[in-house]
Amino acid sequence: TLGVIGSTGCGKSTLVQLIPRLYDVTGGKVTLDGIDVRDLPLSELRRRVGYVPQQGMLFSGTVESNLKFAGESVTDDAMREAAAIAQATDFIEESQGGGNVSGGQRQRLSIARALAKRPEVVVFDDSFSALDYKTDARLREELARTQKEAAIVVVAQRIATIMHADQIVVLDDGQVVGQGTHEELLRSCPAYLEIAQSQLSAKELGLTQEEISAVMEGGSR
Repeated sequence: TLGVIGSTGCGKSTLVQLIPRLYDVTGGKVTLDGIDVRDLPLSELRRRVGYVPQQGMLFSGTVESNLKFAGESVTDDAMREAAAIAQATDFIEESQGGGNVSGGQRQRLSIARALAKRPEVVVFDDSFSALDYKTDARLREELARTQKEAAIVVVAQRIATIMHADQIVVLDDGQVVGQGTHEELLRSCPAYLEIAQSQLSAKELGLTQEEISAVMEGGSR
């Protein structure tokens, strides 16, 4: 799992949208299993990558047709499993269609739709921001439990959403200003610490005021 975090407008979405080729790179390359994504047929790339945008969108039709949007390769079992991971099963059973779902429910259906085709790479482009903290946490637990074979990329505004990622990239104005685990970045990256402090207390972060001051002063020199 790779987390991507940074201030609004710093390039997080642009970065991850290079993976399914919603944009193409203007320098360098993005590779999937060592192959430049531009050398893969677009249909194959999109089959292997599940992308969930920030704003959940449903297509006209039933919930089932939305979750099976990737085609006949999506079985009933895969659809049900994806709905369960996305914490969508309860309200799907209660709902009479897609028109009366809330923003958070629509987002969970978008997540389920991306997972139902069982992609090799799942990109969540700030897809958890419409979810409450409890649903966010349960969804991430299920992802960790069930998606062991997939590479997961998570763009987030909340530190809590990405703090358990294997690696976190911190962006600022289109540049990578930090890379490492949550614990490493707290002690080495002023930009990450600043975001963390705006959301969590020093006690929750496990840092003393002296440690915080040392990191911030080190970054300003």
